[in-house]
Amino acid sequence: MNDKYQSPLSERYASREMQYIFSPQKKFTTWRSLWIALAETEKELGLPITDEQIEELKAHRDDINFEAAKEREKQVRHDVMSHVYAYGLQCPKAKGIIHLGATSCYVGDNTDIILMTEALKLVRKKLINVIDELAKFAKQYKSLPTLAFTHFQPAQPTTVGKRAALWLMELTLDLEDLDHVIGSMKLLGSKGTTGTQASFLELFDGDHEKCRRADERIAEKMGFTGCYPVSGQTYSRKIDSRVLGVLAGIAQSAHKFSNDVRLLQHLKEVEEPFEKSQIGSSAMAYKRNPMRSERIASLANYVMSDMMNPMLVASTQWFERTLDDSANKRLSIPEGFLAVDGILDLYLNVVDGLVVYPKVIEKHLMAELPFMATENIMMDAVKAGGDRQELHERIRELSMEAGRHVKAEGKENDLLELIAADPGFNLTLEELKKAMDPSRYVGRAPEQVDEFLEEVIRPILEANRELLGVKAEINV
Repeated sequence: MNDKYQSPLSERYASREMQYIFSPQKKFTTWRSLWIALAETEKELGLPITDEQIEELKAHRDDINFEAAKEREKQVRHDVMSHVYAYGLQCPKAKGIIHLGATSCYVGDNTDIILMTEALKLVRKKLINVIDELAKFAKQYKSLPTLAFTHFQPAQPTTVGKRAALWLMELTLDLEDLDHVIGSMKLLGSKGTTGTQASFLELFDGDHEKCRRADERIAEKMGFTGCYPVSGQTYSRKIDSRVLGVLAGIAQSAHKFSNDVRLLQHLKEVEEPFEKSQIGSSAMAYKRNPMRSERIASLANYVMSDMMNPMLVASTQWFERTLDDSANKRLSIPEGFLAVDGILDLYLNVVDGLVVYPKVIEKHLMAELPFMATENIMMDAVKAGGDRQELHERIRELSMEAGRHVKAEGKENDLLELIAADPGFNLTLEELKKAMDPSRYVGRAPEQVDEFLEEVIRPILEANRELLGVKAEINV
């Protein structure tokens, strides 16, 4: 096992649940399920296929003889026909009707749609749980004032919970996109070699209605509402682009979150979980590096770049199909899902264990708040008899002086002391300090969080209550 390449997506990042969806066992049992659905449909529509043949196919759906298929593929260089052959060895009575009228894409493409749909639903489940956990965090800290940043420069205060609501908002957009794509997924159906259903028209003696019903019944048997109405030999590869687009969107949101957490951890205001025996650095033993958030960013970069693969494939398909999609799809689709699966497990783990340091947050906020309170101070001074225009200029000058003390001399912010010493303001230091209540400067942040959680998030969580309760396991 240790003498050949192993994908880190499987070994380190993705869950067993997501890995199973893209496993050979799942893939080839789905192929066999599709062959069974095809045989049942053809029998129902009048072809001479017996119940005994179908039962034989069902009996061997799951016990795949992988070695027989592998040996056959070495001879014929065709994966689908190798598995038709291997299935036939196990089902001698049904051997002659396996894959009847179908082309390779009947099993290959329909299986891809089935697996992507199942994987999208698992992504959705984990996304819902991240939203739930993040909502709890936003609610808990909805009123805790914190310094906000624009351009990573101190700006008007917000609250810790309101910042979490920004992360949440992006995830709700991802959920909308995800639900749209899941709701639009359809099977390829039984379209034949160039999408014309010519082979099925021949099988059904020119009966066009039976060809239409074949697609409908196969879709129903496989749990789908229908098939794409037209196609070449394959479903449009734009479907893969839509799917990877949703995954890349989730990656974008997660990357933004991970960046913010890493910056907050640098400020010592908020930290991701850090276990008792965890090592932050091989050289600097004191360090608490934000490795989980960094891993989110790293995997997110991969997923966003992976988005290019299906775009290139879809844009360069020739006419009814070419095979230059095959190798790319085998990599880009599963690995995109495995990476997003790892991202969401990490996201859930980080949010579940975020540590907030209110005293550090308060210290940073109070160091900047005098600058932000100057408008209120000016209004109070005007009420005490001052001239607004003169006071505005004086505050500007005193702010510049206080800023110089902080940046050039390394002193504490002494703007309040400078204002109190200026007779033009007619305000005592005690009166000025009363204006330093941070909650006066966060606007409607707490109310915005409450409204957002109640009006947007609560309906989402109530509608998906059966999906809640997932706990993320991080491998390393």
